[in-house]
Amino acid sequence: MQPVPLAAIEDYLSHLRVERAVSAHTLDAYRRDLDALAQWAHAAGHDVVALQAEPLRAFVAAEHRRGLSPKSLQRRLSACRSFYGWLLKQGRIAASPAAAIKAPKAPRKLPQVLDPDEAKALVEVPTDAPLGLRDRALLELFYSSGLRLSELCALRWRDLALDDGLVTVLGKGSKQRSVPVGSHARSALAQWRASTGAGSDAFVFPGRSGAISPRAVQQRLRVLAQRQGLFKRVHPHLLRHSFASHVLESSGDLRGVQELLGHADIATTQIYTHLDFQHLAKVYDAAHPRAKRKA
Repeated sequence: MQPVPLAAIEDYLSHLRVERAVSAHTLDAYRRDLDALAQWAHAAGHDVVALQAEPLRAFVAAEHRRGLSPKSLQRRLSACRSFYGWLLKQGRIAASPAAAIKAPKAPRKLPQVLDPDEAKALVEVPTDAPLGLRDRALLELFYSSGLRLSELCALRWRDLALDDGLVTVLGKGSKQRSVPVGSHARSALAQWRASTGAGSDAFVFPGRSGAISPRAVQQRLRVLAQRQGLFKRVHPHLLRHSFASHVLESSGDLRGVQELLGHADIATTQIYTHLDFQHLAKVYDAAHPRAKRKA
C-alpha cells in the first residue's frame, strides 16, 4: 500500500532528522508508524492534523484487530503522541488527541545476559591467532564500557584517553558522553594499537573501507563465542546488557548505570539522569568485574 503524502508528517520527520538528529533506523520507524496512521485516516475520511481522540482510538483498535502485537501498538501510539505533541508546540492544533489514549500492556521480556564467568570466557580470546589482538580489544571494550554497536564501530583513537581510562562517544540523538574503560580493556587496546601503529584519526577497528561494519562485528561475535565454548546467541547488545546487569548487580546504583549507558528514560520523556562523573567512576571501578583495581 502506497503511503498517503502529508505535508505535516513530512515536516515532523524533517524536524526529527535535522533538529533532533535521530538515527536513520529511528526515522524509518516513525515514518512507518505515521504512514499507517495517514493511510487509515485517508480511508476513513479523516484529516490527520485535525484528528480527535475517538478516531485515533479507533485507529489503535483497528491496528489491534489487524494483528499488531501490544509492543508494536505501543510504538505506533508513541509515534502518534510525539507527532501530535510537536503539532501542539507548533500551534497547529489546540490539544493532542493522543494524550489520554493508552496502548495495551505488553509482557515485559527481560534481556538475556552472560553471567560473569561466561563474559570472562568470551573476552579472553587468544591473542596469537590472526586478528587476535583486535578481537580481544574489541570484546574487552564492548564489555568494559557497555557501548552501543554503532558507537564502537565509529570510534577513533582520538576518542580514547587510555591513561585516564576514559572513552568519549557520540550516542543517540548526537548526545556525547564519557564512559570509563577498565584496566583489562586498556591493556588490550594498547597492545592492539601498538601492533597497528595507527594515528589518532584512524578508526580503532578499521574495516575494508573505513570503519568496521556493524554486520562484520555481529558475525565475528558469533564465531568467537562458539570458539570460546558459548553456544547461546551472542550478539553485540548482549554484551551491553551484560555490562549493565553486572554493574547494577554489584552496585545497586540504577541511576549510575543509566548514565553510563547513555539511556534516555522513555517514561519521563527521555530525560537523562545526570550524576557527577567522579561518582560514576567510583561506582564503575568498585563494581565492574573487568575494572576492579589490582591490589
